[in-house]
Amino acid sequence: MVSKVGIVRDPIYLKHSNGPGHPESAERLMVLEKMLSTFPLRDHLLDIPARDATIRELSWVHETAYIERIEKTKYHPFTRLDMDTGATSDSYDAAVRAAGGAMEAVRGVLEGRCGSSFAFLRPPGHHAESDRSMGFCIFNNIAIAARYAIQVHQLERILIIDWDVHHGNGTMHQFYESDQVLYFSIHQFPHYPGTGHIGEIGQGRGKGFTVNVPLPGSQGDYDYLTVFQKLLRPIACEFSPELILVSAGFDAHEGDPLAHMLVTSRGFAEMTKVVLELAEQSCKGRTVFILEGGYDLVALSDSVSQVLGALIGQSAARSRNGVQSRSAAAGRTVQPLDGPLPLSPHTRNVLEKLTIALAPFWVSASKDSQHS
Repeated sequence: MVSKVGIVRDPIYLKHSNGPGHPESAERLMVLEKMLSTFPLRDHLLDIPARDATIRELSWVHETAYIERIEKTKYHPFTRLDMDTGATSDSYDAAVRAAGGAMEAVRGVLEGRCGSSFAFLRPPGHHAESDRSMGFCIFNNIAIAARYAIQVHQLERILIIDWDVHHGNGTMHQFYESDQVLYFSIHQFPHYPGTGHIGEIGQGRGKGFTVNVPLPGSQGDYDYLTVFQKLLRPIACEFSPELILVSAGFDAHEGDPLAHMLVTSRGFAEMTKVVLELAEQSCKGRTVFILEGGYDLVALSDSVSQVLGALIGQSAARSRNGVQSRSAAAGRTVQPLDGPLPLSPHTRNVLEKLTIALAPFWVSASKDSQHS
């Protein structure tokens, strides 16, 4: 049984810059490197080398003209891509290797070298559209990783969970008409980039395969875990993914300067446990976490440390016991962090509306999203 958790890192990710004083800086990965250097469970981690994505792989998600436009930034000391996103002469190479690193994180899991993996990438990706950069993102790493799993490994059902506080517009749009990828996002709304309202549920064959949970802010661990238990769990179990990918942004943390959520580091660990339980049920634990946002350096380091601890704990349990018991996999052991806290009325209202919107597509959501 596999007991290692794969991690993807590369020095080139530090060379990308959005400009001086920008919140999405190399310091984000530097604090994670420092955390890993003293991480008490370091022996349970397996380094997975990154690689460059090919033009063909990038073109699964991005238009050729856009890829060429980004490549030209190599010849300039600094290029402003949009109001929030910049590129230096090293950014194209970093972005190409970030996309490749995401694919290698998937490959490590699908080939059985590790039970789960976490890719520490820069630049992040979930805002990047097929034809433009947005919100600190250049290439859409998680969308490329999902396409890789479909194109190369012939997977047919992939679940993408996006808990970054900002809605992953680029990822949603990439799979908006697909029934092969279920996109589930919990995010602050209205907030950047303005997408991700309840009514965006997909179209064509993909109708019902986009689930947006927009919350107004000031929601914390209990609200997030309730959404995961009452909405994500039943839909994911019905979908039965062959792989789970997580857009792991940590800007919903209570200390983050760019949003107004109240999730704690432990809350991210508890959400990770729910995700892993779903993965044990449906896809032999195969889960890949891909770094997105998170701009308070202390909160980022602590949250990632706790998520890694949860990943290692699950892998160790799998190694000791083989397949988990059905009761453990059912996830009924996950409890509210601080006892029976009241659910935010905003969260309750969103869950009620989503129950109605998704009832035609997910029988289990219609049944299980009811809450007292």
